[in-house]
Amino acid sequence: MMVLRGNQLSFAHAGLVANAKQNIKIQRGSIIRLEQDEAGLWTISQYPKVESALVSLDSHTGAIRALVGGFDFDNSKYNHALQAYRQPGSSFKPFIYSAALEKGYMPATLMDDLPLTINDPNINGGQPWQPHNYENEYLGPMPLRLALAKSKNMVAIRLLRAITPAYAHQYITRFGFEADRHPPYLSMALGSGLATPMQMASAYAVFANGGFRIKPFYIDHIVDAKGKIISQTIPHIAGEGAEQVIDERNAFIMRSMLKEVILQGTAVKAQVLGRSDLAGKTGTTNDLVDAWFTGFQPSLVAVAWVGFDKPSTLGSGETGAHAALPIWIDYMNVALRGVPESTESIPTGVAYVPINPATGKPDKAGSVMDYVYTDTTQ
Repeated sequence: MMVLRGNQLSFAHAGLVANAKQNIKIQRGSIIRLEQDEAGLWTISQYPKVESALVSLDSHTGAIRALVGGFDFDNSKYNHALQAYRQPGSSFKPFIYSAALEKGYMPATLMDDLPLTINDPNINGGQPWQPHNYENEYLGPMPLRLALAKSKNMVAIRLLRAITPAYAHQYITRFGFEADRHPPYLSMALGSGLATPMQMASAYAVFANGGFRIKPFYIDHIVDAKGKIISQTIPHIAGEGAEQVIDERNAFIMRSMLKEVILQGTAVKAQVLGRSDLAGKTGTTNDLVDAWFTGFQPSLVAVAWVGFDKPSTLGSGETGAHAALPIWIDYMNVALRGVPESTESIPTGVAYVPINPATGKPDKAGSVMDYVYTDTTQ
């Protein structure tokens, strides 16, 4: 607790006077919340109504490195990082893209970014559906790599329609998602199901660690009064006991596509960290109700979520890039201090080849380069 007296409370004078406006009026003896600005001056801070959560874990072992369940534990014991099932929005798209890689689609594959209407109740779950891109911008045929970086809804929906919602519905369970919380309709491409920040962190760890599903844990070991270890967690480490749920090639290509989100997509702000080994995806739901950023450096995954306890709009412009990404950046700026940038080699079965941008297919005379599988067994 901090006690301020005399002239240290000068900033609160306007709220203490008898004729103070009701919205700033302070009763003597009240407990108020303060924050210190960059100049070291104290000001009264509004207690936020919006909530947030952050969870971070070691992508290879599952060891939890940080967990913030909400703004103030004394105000609410509800742990949003573990208990809040919210729509992940576009941060769910990578799992649809990963499923498409299993079906033979590649980052250079072209898909139309054009308006569409879905009339089939078997794949949309109800009435005719007319989804749209954020800001209603449509760019026509484009490679999947760019579509994910720019978070193009129409491409994600067309891609899911091509591989079928039924297939994707089964596929996402590999990452630990609960099938019954993600109805097998085309809206799944836009993250209309429900997931917790912890589930999102665990799922993205699969991309970060090369395709292995790890189990998060809180306690490494417990010792008695004499320092003897009486209990110890034995993690299932990626590559050393953890179940491999997607191909190493799939994970590698997904990492390359998620890096593009930071290089030229919706998360370019993360470039302020000055690293080349970061990847991730923004997430914004309908009506700006939930804002997400889920991202990783190969050894560390972190998820930031922002929203109200009672789902309602965060307000104009409060996207994942604006509301959640800055939290992730602030955390990673500290968490990755002293961690050298990682490099990786292309795995067996993947080649970096010239692509014809007009067809999206390998072509020795192609003018762009991208990754492809070197066989067609998938």
